[in-house]
Amino acid sequence: MQDCTIGVDIGGTNIRVARISPSGEILRKKIVAGSRDRPTAIGLITDLIVEMDGPDVTAIGIGVPGRVDADTGMVLSGGYLDLSNCDFKGMIEERFGRPVAISNDCSMALLGEAAIGAAAGLTSVVMLTIGTGIGGAAMENGRIVNGKQSAGQLGHIIVNHAGRKCVCGQRGCVETESSGTALGRHLEEAGYQPGTRFEDVLPLARAGDERALEALRNWTSPLRAAIGTLAATFDPAVLLLGGGMGQAAVTALGFLAKAQGWYCTEVRAAALGDDAGLIGAGLTAHDFARKTLANPAPRKPKRIILVNGVPASGKSSVSRALSRQTGFPVLAIDTIKNPFLEHIDGVDRLFNRTLGKASYQAIWSIIKEAPEGASFIVDAWFGFQPIELLKDYLAMLKPVEIAEIWCNAPPDVIGERYRSRLQDRLPGHPGESYVPELIALAARAEPTGLAPIYDVDTTTAFDEKAVLRWLEKCFEREDTPARRQVA
Repeated sequence: MQDCTIGVDIGGTNIRVARISPSGEILRKKIVAGSRDRPTAIGLITDLIVEMDGPDVTAIGIGVPGRVDADTGMVLSGGYLDLSNCDFKGMIEERFGRPVAISNDCSMALLGEAAIGAAAGLTSVVMLTIGTGIGGAAMENGRIVNGKQSAGQLGHIIVNHAGRKCVCGQRGCVETESSGTALGRHLEEAGYQPGTRFEDVLPLARAGDERALEALRNWTSPLRAAIGTLAATFDPAVLLLGGGMGQAAVTALGFLAKAQGWYCTEVRAAALGDDAGLIGAGLTAHDFARKTLANPAPRKPKRIILVNGVPASGKSSVSRALSRQTGFPVLAIDTIKNPFLEHIDGVDRLFNRTLGKASYQAIWSIIKEAPEGASFIVDAWFGFQPIELLKDYLAMLKPVEIAEIWCNAPPDVIGERYRSRLQDRLPGHPGESYVPELIALAARAEPTGLAPIYDVDTTTAFDEKAVLRWLEKCFEREDTPARRQVA
């Protein structure tokens, strides 16, 4: 089974999705009516991708209406469907766990036509897609022209300064004058019934009917002006007209007098029809998948807050307070160990220690299996195992960023705390006889020293805000020496 990608084309009327082979063949396709409501549209797109998904899918390509940042895939603005101000690319990547390439819908269509359509073999091409609106894209030296962020909004070339207001904020864009929507208006203004189609008036125009000819000339004259501007700007080998009304526009341009002057670029109808955007999106996804495989993005490090201290040093209280503030889960040895103590009878101190070692290992196994970028608070007395073991666990997680919070109190206070909690501890934990040993341990215990350290005196009020500011410096600022990464 060969690899394939999913191509998505978000149109003004319909949303199209298809499985695309590496050669641009449509293996399977589905079309549904679109929506201008963002949540509804995103739901439709997601459902369509689910239908096309499979283990052979390597990436997803999506052509969207509006301006798209070429570097980040962020949608900057929209027309009939506005996907700006939301991380649409991130939503799809997170939902499907695959690389997602997003570009303007006309850019995707041009890439399809340049690969296997009417511009195959050409490297300098301009395309307009004519449908509900007018999209545009330009290719130079085989690459889409993106400019600073999102060049190619060719539907917004002004052709009539006194024209209608456009969604982009200008007046008289070629989109408002020569789109499929505009054709309907021109026909109504010529006296035709609402719903009259191009196919209805074309035979009349060919027969010389002046009313039909005038309506079609009013529709295509602004388009001719835009084509002249594009020819002067890009001097392309060919200018393609695609979209649902592309062939109609090429035909209707024939009713205008032949263009004269310097700028006589050949105008062709796109060959792939409404499939151009699907094919371009799918082929772009294939290219994106190859580049991603060759140059994988750096893995996001996991972040670990080591809340360290001897038993009864107050580390559990500190861990819970930090968890409330950050939302990071707490992994504690006793949390893992205690359920076993509830079900196993006759646990002595030696077996309790064995359970502690197993719980310690379980903590790091849980973190290892977590997704990259996950954050955890680990509540433990790290001195009960050799420091080399901790280093091995951290190395297993690479890349990982760590910070250490050292919880301390006077040894006698720690001993008294432990003694006061004996009645609440499960059988198997060390009893009263452990208190002198714990006091001696507290007197000599020290942090691991493997990460930046924040010292907390747990006999005083815990300053959560100060600790959070310190953690922010450790984990988020690239220019601070407190940042530590174990790779």
